[in-house]
Amino acid sequence: MLVLSLVLAGLLRNSRSQLALPGTGQARSAAAHPSVAPTQAGVNWAVGAIPGVGPGGSPLTKPGIALTVAAKPLPASARTAVPKPVRLLPADVLVVDPTALPASVLRELRRLRGVAAAVPVDAGRIKVNGVFVNVLGVDPATFRPFAANPTAGSTTLWDNIAAGGMAISYTMGRQDRLSLNKPVEVTGSRTLRVPVAGFGTVGVGGVDAVVSHGVARSLGLPSANAIIISAPRARLDVLMRKIKKLLPANASVAPLVTQFIDGQATVTTGAAGDDIASAPGQGLSSTQLVKFLTAAMSRIGDPYIWGAAGPNAFDCSGLVQWSLAKAGVVMPRVAADQARTGPLLRLSQLRPGDLLFYHTDPTAPNYISHVAIYVGNGWMLQAPQTGMDVEVVKADFGAGFAGAIRIYPRIASAVAASLVG
Repeated sequence: MLVLSLVLAGLLRNSRSQLALPGTGQARSAAAHPSVAPTQAGVNWAVGAIPGVGPGGSPLTKPGIALTVAAKPLPASARTAVPKPVRLLPADVLVVDPTALPASVLRELRRLRGVAAAVPVDAGRIKVNGVFVNVLGVDPATFRPFAANPTAGSTTLWDNIAAGGMAISYTMGRQDRLSLNKPVEVTGSRTLRVPVAGFGTVGVGGVDAVVSHGVARSLGLPSANAIIISAPRARLDVLMRKIKKLLPANASVAPLVTQFIDGQATVTTGAAGDDIASAPGQGLSSTQLVKFLTAAMSRIGDPYIWGAAGPNAFDCSGLVQWSLAKAGVVMPRVAADQARTGPLLRLSQLRPGDLLFYHTDPTAPNYISHVAIYVGNGWMLQAPQTGMDVEVVKADFGAGFAGAIRIYPRIASAVAASLVG
């Protein structure tokens, strides 16, 4: 109650934190220049309880461990070798339909100006060990180039997917305490025990598991109902309008990255810590801020459970989504998408209610995998990790810090509406 009263008093005064980093003061400087020593109170390099982050702000569980993907060969993997990608491709746009997309749509999308590659996938939401997650069924050979660099580089993981295993995100594997030695129980139209192919994040926001097309069919996922598009040099707003014209009525198209136009230059980012210009819109009202923070503070002491979104247990992004819903604000479910719901802030601009984002996944170092709520005076509220409870701790702006945004409800609603599942 004391912390909450201080936060609300700060809101009424419209106070702002005085935290700032040396140099430009950009929030991204913490991640980009970890050698710069902070001087202000509350700025530190120890990430503390942020999942997957060790001493000194390193995105590793132990000092000196290389950024490698955890995987070991499955018995059948020797017969299903997946070729290494010649080059990696950014996943920029996702097209999804409730049912299978016509083959003609894929051909037409590939012809569009600016499209470097487009691959069909099976997209659905199924249970893994009792928790609903978004899953893609893929051809490992054609989808592998779209994965984050360390994950794409793991031949064992992709061979295992081709052999019938399920690749699971680093964060889900860690938080749900999964093991390479124990199959997971996967429930779609039927329940299967599927071996774990490895722990490596694809880097597509909100996707926590990948299987082969064959396993996806066994689970009842719609066949080829989605398409991942790489268009690194295209104006995504223009491209998405063209894509929409080619799709069936029930299909949707959503960006997987944030792109803005700065003068004559087009800048694209999939992480809060990169250069993002101020987005159009309006932040939370005073009433919304009070309701949001009151709801979030009321959850202190509730347990962290991977995949939980309230009312009595939460993961990091579930706490943000649930608390904002109490203020009447629609928010996307996962941290990577929540990072696209407002403009990037300098640390000197931080005020209660802003969101802080972190890179904590060594298999996808640029992927947003943790979010906390800034509550003022150098403190943040978070659902930290398995075995811990919702807590208020010192705000962290160390090497794992990706950036901070101010929530714009209109943008948050648009991002949430554009996502499937």
